[in-house]
Amino acid sequence: MKWKDWDRNLRIRLFGEGTMNFLFWSYFPFMTIFFEKSFGKDKAGLLLIVSQAFSVIASLVGGYCADRFGRKRMMVISTFGQFLTFLLFAYANSPWESSPMLTFISFSLLGVWGALYWPASHAMVADVVSEKHRAAVFAVFYTSINIAVVVGPIIGSFVFNSYRFEMLLAGALLTGILTFILQIFLGETATFKEKVKVEKQPWYKAVWDELSDYRVIAKDKTFLLFIVAGVLVAQTFMQLDILIAVYTSAVIENQTLLNIGELHFSVSGETAFALILAENGLLVALFTVYITRVMTKFKERYVFIGSSIMYALGITLYGLTQNIWMFMVAMGLFTIAELMVVGIQESFVSKLSPKEMRGQYFSAASLRFTVGKLIAPLSLVLTSYLSYTVVFLLLGVFAVLSALTYMIMFQKMDQKMKSMPS
Repeated sequence: MKWKDWDRNLRIRLFGEGTMNFLFWSYFPFMTIFFEKSFGKDKAGLLLIVSQAFSVIASLVGGYCADRFGRKRMMVISTFGQFLTFLLFAYANSPWESSPMLTFISFSLLGVWGALYWPASHAMVADVVSEKHRAAVFAVFYTSINIAVVVGPIIGSFVFNSYRFEMLLAGALLTGILTFILQIFLGETATFKEKVKVEKQPWYKAVWDELSDYRVIAKDKTFLLFIVAGVLVAQTFMQLDILIAVYTSAVIENQTLLNIGELHFSVSGETAFALILAENGLLVALFTVYITRVMTKFKERYVFIGSSIMYALGITLYGLTQNIWMFMVAMGLFTIAELMVVGIQESFVSKLSPKEMRGQYFSAASLRFTVGKLIAPLSLVLTSYLSYTVVFLLLGVFAVLSALTYMIMFQKMDQKMKSMPS
């Protein structure tokens, strides 16, 4: 689908969301470090769990709101909510006030507004793009996110600590402008039929219906193993902005990155973490298509099991070193593990699901990430009682357990296939 054929709504979204992604990745990766320094590891980990719980609740009603009130209205409400929240965020880090708790409240509210925004945003793509072109459109948005992942943390490493107030004020200005643009130029794409249908259903019924989708897990033991394996391995890749952020910041202080002749470049913990994140984003942007193409040549069992093993190697190596270059090697393994499965996960869920229950299966499959996000901050709490190395090794064990769970799952699938009449 060529750019000139894009709906105006999509062009506006790409510009607005691209800008917001740069802003998001300029502050978000450093928030765990900030909370750990402000509250201590125990309280920071528990607060992050609470913050994620609010986002999960918001995401459960996000789809209902997008249908009930319209895509445009929810996107405008969400960006306006972000505008007000960034003002509070900036005030909590201003020359007049320095409040970690207000900062946490602002951070949590931004997560809630984002959880309400994205269902409407994705629904708008489905409204205005034909099915055969959706993958290409989503790929463009995915690429813009990864560009932000590369550039945002590098910018944030220089401005988050020294110019946080100004950065957050810029966030308020950008979200305010984006709210105005969406309100004036964005068109509504939800149909009257959709709105009428949802108006007859109260919000708590929509939440109950979505939660009911997860009942398919109890009925399908193979699918249950898929979810369990996903939650286990999520404990590794969810650490990128939690344990990896805190550990990198703690162990690196003015470490030499390059020393060639008169060229000498040292990095602090925050800058080193920004480079690690940038490496991850750059590798994802460059090699997603290639690695996906390679992985489709292998059996799915080897890809899922191999990905979990690579995660185990990457996260374990990260905890065994304090050298920036070894961190980058570990992140390389980590990213390869991510890319191995990114292209086959949805097709695999389709294969597991009966055609008439596909929507329920995809909804339930998201539990791998939802539950994973809720549990992942506990790693930060554990570091108050165990060394970083032990916690990283424990996370590696979770990834190995994920590989074993995948093995059991595929064995059950083989047994099921053999028991079917030929």
